[in-house]
Amino acid sequence: MNLRVKCVLCDTVEKIDSNSLQAKRLRNRRIHMYLCQTCDKRIEVNTKKRHETGNFKLYKKKKQSNSLI
Repeated sequence: MNLRVKCVLCDTVEKIDSNSLQAKRLRNRRIHMYLCQTCDKRIEVNTKKRHETGNFKLYKKKKQSNSLI
């Protein structure tokens, strides 16, 4: 049994196995989005290029110390 999914970037419709982990995530958690293989690769390549330039920064959440403890 297959599940029809649509890529959020290029709007291509693909079929994935309905018993796969990705299909279960898409069904149970509506916030998860599906990306086709071409869009996923394109984003991966562009992100690696930005990492190599040195201008890419990841901002982590600052931990707040609890003054009550």
